[in-house]
Amino acid sequence: MTDHVVVKADALRSFVQKILQAAGMRGEPAAVVAETLIYADLRGVGSHGVARLSSYLDRIRANVMELDPEMPVVSDSPASALIDAGNGFGQLAGVRAIDLAIEKARASGSAVVGVRNSNHFGVAAYFAERAISADMVSIVLTNSSPAMTPYNTRIPLVGTNPIAFGVPAGRELPIILDMSTSVVARGKIRLASLTGQKIPFGWAVDENGLPTEDPHAALKGSLAPIGGVKGAGLSLIIDLLTGVLTGTGLTGEVKNITDISGPSKTGHLFVAIDVTRFMPIDQFKARVDSVIGGIKAMPSADGGDVFLPGEIEAHSQLLREREGIKVPNDILKTLEQLAVTLDLDPL
Repeated sequence: MTDHVVVKADALRSFVQKILQAAGMRGEPAAVVAETLIYADLRGVGSHGVARLSSYLDRIRANVMELDPEMPVVSDSPASALIDAGNGFGQLAGVRAIDLAIEKARASGSAVVGVRNSNHFGVAAYFAERAISADMVSIVLTNSSPAMTPYNTRIPLVGTNPIAFGVPAGRELPIILDMSTSVVARGKIRLASLTGQKIPFGWAVDENGLPTEDPHAALKGSLAPIGGVKGAGLSLIIDLLTGVLTGTGLTGEVKNITDISGPSKTGHLFVAIDVTRFMPIDQFKARVDSVIGGIKAMPSADGGDVFLPGEIEAHSQLLREREGIKVPNDILKTLEQLAVTLDLDPL
């Protein structure tokens, strides 16, 4: 007996959208949120996919997150803007922000759009790829709840604070680097806790600072930063640019997605760069292709394949679009229970 069910992406996307609409969200925003969650699952990032939906709706039921608020631009200039997410879905705020950054970059060459008073926005790669589709280079930042200690301290204060870069290519797959500032994203540890799996040593320590395989102990302890002091420092900088700069909150104030004691106080920052202000887009893409081709032609260190950032995820996306998404039984059961409570048919 398998521990998962294979579900076609379109069917899962439609199911999630129906759940959101039954919960009271308008059709277009529900479609956006569903699309971002399925995007994560297609690319093999199940920790940020449909597994998150129940936690989002738990927060809405607890009145610490808004289902479908207005998200106005509260500060505007030719090359920058600030959006207030109204404590709504980070995915919706992120789409509004990256699209606005792209629009402004077309006029000004580059643009920065911040988002305040938001929530978890899924995978940063989704927004980077949206900019790539517009032939833009992009940078995407977000903060998250305390999960790591500042270097040489003992209390978690900074989040895993992801950063993503998107670079268009021509014949080759675009470059999409989406990484947390910890050795592993906290969502992967949360997913392990939900599915009863152990985590590898080196991912995290427990409350006493001891290495652990137990995801529950890891969630109470601290995640390991990439590169030690470098990862911890990068996480702090990202929090200053997303939380402090946007006016959302001070470092350490972001609440975990499962914490229903109050708004999450998450902030984001999106940068879009118009390549054509530097050179024709076709020339740039050809140069990126040349770099990719050169790297691909290099001898492998271990005899295996050479992959560029985002390439493995892109291959996963193509495969899962054809064959379906493996949804863990526990996650599928939770989704179907949500559907029942909302008078919907199961998947």
